[in-house]
Amino acid sequence: MIFIHNEGITDPHINLALEEYALRNFDYDHDYLLFYINEPSIIIGRNQNTLEEINHEYVEERGIHVVRRISGGGAVYHDTGNLNFSFITDYDKKSLNNFEKFTAPIVRVLNKMGVDAELSGRNDLQVEGRKISGNAQFSSVARMFSHGTLLFNSDLDEVTNALDVKMNKIESKGHKSVRSRVANISEFMEEPMETAIFRKKLLEGLYEDRNDFETYHLTEAEWKEVHNLKDEKYGQWDWNFGKSPKFNIQRTRRFDAGEIDLRLDVENGHIDNIKIYGDFFGSEPVEQLENYLEGARYDRTEIENRIVPINIDQYFGAVPKSEFIELMYGADE
Repeated sequence: MIFIHNEGITDPHINLALEEYALRNFDYDHDYLLFYINEPSIIIGRNQNTLEEINHEYVEERGIHVVRRISGGGAVYHDTGNLNFSFITDYDKKSLNNFEKFTAPIVRVLNKMGVDAELSGRNDLQVEGRKISGNAQFSSVARMFSHGTLLFNSDLDEVTNALDVKMNKIESKGHKSVRSRVANISEFMEEPMETAIFRKKLLEGLYEDRNDFETYHLTEAEWKEVHNLKDEKYGQWDWNFGKSPKFNIQRTRRFDAGEIDLRLDVENGHIDNIKIYGDFFGSEPVEQLENYLEGARYDRTEIENRIVPINIDQYFGAVPKSEFIELMYGADE
């Protein structure tokens, strides 16, 4: 097994691009191990509706990255106190969904550190009933990876804040995350240590029984391909938000001018259908506004830009434009 050095990069868009690039392009004669640490970010499962998983207002205010991965499973919060690992191997039916096979070396090293970790359920590692690691897999025709998180010294308040969804009236066919009681590995260690030291000890532990330990540094040409993949995929709104399964939103709010009941169908990240009901009084038919908003990307910036030149009052009476935008995209009251 060869260790891939990610050169200390903490951009989640690049790290996820590196993982996919290695899976699809590195020598099939070898297995690989990749470690990476991301700056604050939410990593969304492939089959999830992004807006069902995040507190989008909090995420936008804090500049937290939101990136979709190619594996399934639920949404997870990453920060610099969280270590991520990925085992890249040949595809094998016996290995697919066999999380015990890939987490066993991690559990062994943690146990040697005095942390009583164990695999719980299908794909979580727990200590004393609290989750310290979530795992997921992806397979191509010939290769696969099994990757996971290790909460070492993460800001658990941020985990809660960033994943505390504030837009609740969403119905979709996406795979909704199940929240678990989480803990940091550092809580169970006798001696405190920095995340970088934990990473070093974990790597040493994984390779202590191997004589063929090797570290691989990507070439300049390979890094260029990784960055191209990041630019074309992981850095794109269409991948991170637009790939969400079709979903419906129903939101109602009482204004001084009357009640507005908003119904949205969103497909491929764009407003496919919009209907507005209510007891408001307007001088123009609200269907004009509906037609104008159909086809827009369901994204706050795009909605704001679409509504800037519109006189909202002519459809609803005295409804502040900013509050109508909040009704369309903001948090629930």
